Amino acid sequence: MSQYLGAIRQLGYVVNDIEAAMEYWNKVMGVGPFFYNPRVPIENYTYDGKHYDVHNSVALANSGFIQVELIQTRNDAPSMYRDFLQAGNTGLQHVAFWTEDYDTDLAAMQARGYHVKMSGEVGTNGRFAYFDREYHPGTVIELSEVLGPKGKMFRMIREASKNWDGKDPVRPFPNLKEVEA
Repeated sequence: MSQYLGAIRQLGYVVNDIEAAMEYWNKVMGVGPFFYNPRVPIENYTYDGKHYDVHNSVALANSGFIQVELIQTRNDAPSMYRDFLQAGNTGLQHVAFWTEDYDTDLAAMQARGYHVKMSGEVGTNGRFAYFDREYHPGTVIELSEVLGPKGKMFRMIREASKNWDGKDPVRPFPNLKEVEA
């Protein structure tokens, strides 16, 4: 466990074909069910401090305590995912730490010399930041806020993985506005 941010909670894989990746994780690894969103509603997205309209597809599933995130970029907006692919990489792109005290943990990372390269928000209390340091080719740290609807959704995804029987391996992503209610 990290002495700074707690346990790693998510492994983020950037892939060229998210449907094929979900099938692989389901059939070969036995991980699922995946909750799939063909266009994640990211707000206030920035890359190197500039705002862009990014279009990413995401699928989330848990294997025990660890969440597996599959990401496919769908446009050419600048992102660390696009950079990762353009460098010839696919696979593990980030490890994520989850926080319920985003501002404090972000400040602590910045005090240790980390700089935010990419950030945004997914729903209320769903901010995220990717830091610019790579630890092996392409792999970076994400700090992900898990309060409110996003946190509830992540708990629901973990619960769905417990005793999963292999049925309905790909399910629609929960509507964050409904989770918030």
